[in-house]
Amino acid sequence: MKLAFLFPGQGSQAVGMGRALADEFPAAGEVFEAADRSLGARLSAICWDGPEEELKKTVNAQPALLTHSVAALRLLEAAGVAPAWCAGHSLGEYSACVAAGSLGFEDAVQLVRLRGDLMYRAGLERPGAMAAILGLGAEDVRAVCEEAAQGGVVTGANFNAPGQVVISGEVGPVERACALALSRGAKRAIRLEVSGAFHSPLMASAAQGLGEGLARVTFRDARCPIIANVSASPVQGAGEIRGSLEAQLLGAVRWQESIELLLEQGAEGFIEIGTGRVLRGLLRSIDRRAPSWNVDDPESLRATLSALGAGSARATEKV
Repeated sequence: MKLAFLFPGQGSQAVGMGRALADEFPAAGEVFEAADRSLGARLSAICWDGPEEELKKTVNAQPALLTHSVAALRLLEAAGVAPAWCAGHSLGEYSACVAAGSLGFEDAVQLVRLRGDLMYRAGLERPGAMAAILGLGAEDVRAVCEEAAQGGVVTGANFNAPGQVVISGEVGPVERACALALSRGAKRAIRLEVSGAFHSPLMASAAQGLGEGLARVTFRDARCPIIANVSASPVQGAGEIRGSLEAQLLGAVRWQESIELLLEQGAEGFIEIGTGRVLRGLLRSIDRRAPSWNVDDPESLRATLSALGAGSARATEKV
C-alpha cells in the first residue's frame, strides 16, 4: 500500500502527549530523552505533566509536537512501515522532513524551538489575530479579506478543507473580515487563541530570523517527496526543502490542495502521526473514502499496524 504520512501542527498539543508510548517502548522514550539533551531542558516533563499553560506556549508546544510525532514515527519505522510521501501541517512540515530523511531530529527540535520563540516575539512586535471561517469557500474568503483589509493586513493563512479557512492579520482587519464573512453566509467565524498572526506578513521578523537558523543546518535530499505547505507541490531536493520551510511563515498552508495532490498521485492510505486526530478529520472533509489511521499511543499504534498487516503488528514486540 502506498502510504502518506501526515504530521500535525500547533494546536494539537495536550498534557500527557507521548507518555504512554515512551513508557511502553524504549525507542520512543529515547526520542524524548534526545529532545531533552538537545534543548538542555526537560521538555518531556512539560509534555507529560504540564501545566497546560506552559505546554501551550509556542516555544514549548512546537518542539513538544515534533518530539511526539518523531517518537511515534520511530515505532512505525521499526515495524517496517515506510511512506511514499510525507506532509505536515505548518509546524508538522518539520516532522515530515525528519520522516523523509532530509533533516536530523536534533537539528529539527532546535529549529522548531527557535521558530516558536521567533513567532512569539514577532507577535509582541506586531500584535495580530487569527480566526477560523467556517462554511465559506476559499475564493469567497479571499475576497472578504481583500475587502476587509482597508489598507491593513488580513489574509488567508490555512486553507484546510472545503468550508474551513483560517485567516490571519492585524486585529481590526481580522475582526472586519469575520463580520463580513458572516454577512456573506459563513456559518461561524471563530477567533483562535494564538500568540501572533501566523502565516501572514506580520511574521516578517520571525521569517528573517528563521531563515538565518535554517541556513546553519544541514539538509539532505529526501528519500521520498515532501508536499510543501506553501506550494502544495512535492519537494525532494535539500535546497528546495529549506526554501519551502523559510517561505512558510509568511505564506499560506495549502492543506486541502496538498491532500488532493496526494490522492491524485495515488496515495492509498494516510497515517496521522503524533498528537490528536485533527488531520484525519480534515481528510474526511476532503475525501470521506480515503482510508486513514493514526498513531498517538500504544493502542492506536497496534490498531494501525494490525490494519496494515499482522506481520507489522508483531514487529512492535521487538521495539
